[in-house]
Amino acid sequence: MATKKKLLQAAAGAGGGAAGLDVSEVFSTYLYDGTGSAQTITNGIDLDGEGGLVWVKSRTTAFDHMLADTETGVQKHLSSNTTVRALGPNSTALTSFNSNGFSIGSLGDYNYSGDDLVSWTFRKAPRFFDCVNWTGDGAAGGQDISHSLGVAPAFIVTKVTSESGNWNCYSAELGIDKILKLNSSAAAAEITGFWNSTPTDTTFNTGGANESGRTYVAYLFAHNDGDGEFGDGTQDIIKCGNWTASSTAAVPVDLGFEPQWVLIKRATGSSSWFLWDTMRGMPVDTGQPYLLPDSSSVESTDTYYLTPTATGFTVRQNALGSNGDTFIYIAIRRGPIAVPTDATEVFGIDANGGTSSGNTGAFTSGFPVDLVLFTQTTGANKEIISRINSTRLITNLSNAENASSRADDLDFMDGFGDGTFGSDYAAWMWKRAPSFFDAVAYTGNSTAGRTISHNLGVAPEMMWVKRRDAASGTGWFVSHKDLTSASYYLNVNSTAAESAYWNAWSSTAPTSSVFSLGNYSDVNLSGGTYIAYLFASLDGISRVGSVTHTFGTTTNVDCGFSSGARFVLMKSSSDTGPWRVWDSTRGIVAGNDPYLHLDDTQAEITNGDLIDPYSSGFAISPNFYSETVIYYAIA
Repeated sequence: MATKKKLLQAAAGAGGGAAGLDVSEVFSTYLYDGTGSAQTITNGIDLDGEGGLVWVKSRTTAFDHMLADTETGVQKHLSSNTTVRALGPNSTALTSFNSNGFSIGSLGDYNYSGDDLVSWTFRKAPRFFDCVNWTGDGAAGGQDISHSLGVAPAFIVTKVTSESGNWNCYSAELGIDKILKLNSSAAAAEITGFWNSTPTDTTFNTGGANESGRTYVAYLFAHNDGDGEFGDGTQDIIKCGNWTASSTAAVPVDLGFEPQWVLIKRATGSSSWFLWDTMRGMPVDTGQPYLLPDSSSVESTDTYYLTPTATGFTVRQNALGSNGDTFIYIAIRRGPIAVPTDATEVFGIDANGGTSSGNTGAFTSGFPVDLVLFTQTTGANKEIISRINSTRLITNLSNAENASSRADDLDFMDGFGDGTFGSDYAAWMWKRAPSFFDAVAYTGNSTAGRTISHNLGVAPEMMWVKRRDAASGTGWFVSHKDLTSASYYLNVNSTAAESAYWNAWSSTAPTSSVFSLGNYSDVNLSGGTYIAYLFASLDGISRVGSVTHTFGTTTNVDCGFSSGARFVLMKSSSDTGPWRVWDSTRGIVAGNDPYLHLDDTQAEITNGDLIDPYSSGFAISPNFYSETVIYYAIA
């Protein structure tokens, strides 16, 4: 852990201790391919120094869930879908807990050759997660076991490790007289005093998990309620709660953040446990891949149940249970919550698509991709895919989204593209991050003045909005801070100059938490589904702006970068003209610079010198027309 964060944690005192930690430092969902040979998973989580839990499941073979924790010990594992004792030591299982992840051997459950696997890693951290073990003493009242959450645990899972036995679960939502079993689909059982006493911020009672001489492990999950102390010391990253199912309406669940991982269980009836995460995909209104912790079954994709929102999730009407059923959940915040400090952390370019392999797609990014814009440079549609809706849209058309053949293209930790792409393809890849880029999906309601929440953290300076479920009349709607006013817009699929229409943005500029919509059908028709991409200027990383250029002169555009721009998008706002894209991989040089149009299928244009390198941004060359242009540049 960085020295600065250790000092922040020390300053937080005994009751806190999470200050300064980003969610990405304590939790990871990591996708990988089984190889049948030893491999190391590098996910940035310090398990060697801090301790925690690794949970692995094959997505494509019906192997057991594998849970290995630093208290039970290396080379040992438990299975949430069985009652068996901790198995091992096994030198082919999880072989080490590392300072930046973990290592595994050849055991098929962890590493079967050709399998798609997922791992969820929970690091010990105050107000997030703890893992403890003990030996039973046979006392009828159980034992009080110390923990380091700093708050009363909201959810506890206990398992005997020396013998066979159930996975007993305590939920603060259900109380000390109810018990769920992680290895069972049964409803919560009423067992008076099973947990003996309500957990506190320092201890919990083992309850019935206290047979003399037997060894046990417990996984403890916190609930943040305005006291999470993460990020800048004020953010919440984990919530444990409940909702009541409805047969008449969708149920909104307010977390105060957008989730990346959700575990649920129907408490008042028999039903499997369900587990979703955004890396495998939680698209807003299409099939969602899920796994069942109480079953060895492979990953299934079914009708969507939960719709993630900027502030939580919405449970679809009639989903998962009957009217009046109670469900409990654990939800972990989507990250990162820290503002990026290097453009390569959040933006990548690859103009030579190869073949996807292992954890990397055909196009290499350096991070999990949340949005990709790609095309064949010899002439083709310009396509966009985002993780939040996992379907294709085309920037040069007003068409509805198309889900065909692209379902697995974001299923990588370090790139985009499942399969083989030729060297004439180019891809530009974004990661969602505060103050840089965000994506929001929503359903229209035809109400003028409506606001939509987002997680950009600053006011977006450029927004692209597209209707997804049907072709839109005008196409892609774009707002930009340097258009004439908040009533003006551009269309990505059109060369037209800016136009005024109050009914698009309700004549209201976006804020750091919401953007506004009118009741125009292209942005807010009742029942229509939409996607919004939000971009902002971030010092040293990105710049959204405008400039007036005069033909025959050079205009230096200072973006505040240290080594020039890697990506430039430019469009005339005062006159007709295409949406031009340049990048440093294909060439931003002193001579001719290849560029593409986002508004047509034209091949890459290679005989024009319209921009030039400039150390703090880019330069518009004397050959460019006299006009006012808006731009978006990335370092």
